[in-house]
Amino acid sequence: MSKAIESPCVEVCQIRKGDKVCHGCFRTLDEIAGWGGMTAAERRQIMNELPSRKRATALPS
Repeated sequence: MSKAIESPCVEVCQIRKGDKVCHGCFRTLDEIAGWGGMTAAERRQIMNELPSRKRATALPS
């Protein structure tokens, strides 16, 4: 049995034309595509960056 890969995916893909990140998980398309081939350390580094990406792309209230 293989261990599940940790992922920030929330199963709500929202990538609009011109956007650089998914507004569901805040990963780039390249990160999403390569996620399964990354090391746990590479995935953890990206996951640590996601909160700041979310704040940077937040829509004004």
